[in-house]
Amino acid sequence: MPVNRLDRVNALLLREVADDLYRVLQSDAEIDVAGVTVTKVECAPNLRTATVWVSIRDAAEHPKYLRRLSKHAKEIQELINRNLTLRFTPHLRFRLDVGIAKGDRVLDILSHLPPPADDSADADTPAEPAP
Repeated sequence: MPVNRLDRVNALLLREVADDLYRVLQSDAEIDVAGVTVTKVECAPNLRTATVWVSIRDAAEHPKYLRRLSKHAKEIQELINRNLTLRFTPHLRFRLDVGIAKGDRVLDILSHLPPPADDSADADTPAEPAP
């Protein structure tokens, strides 16, 4: 089964952007590098643009982090150009991925639900026949 070329480019860009993001953001004191995770990269079919989906741990800091990431996009593009052999180095756009936050919210709700009633005690006693 052949692998789609665009899928391979997306996977390659995901690894490279995640590595480069860590290198570039280490020098930025305003961003906690551990709080940013690259979840997905979607490159356009013409390889000119790529959307980088990131998950940010601190919900209150989303706008600030996205601005800082956009500011460092050129540096990351330069590192991609240096490290990868692609016809075009895609222009990076950073977007917030809320999927992980939604999953965390669901797990939080489930953890605060009361435990189910213990029905095993009722199962041991025979049911009374209907009159």
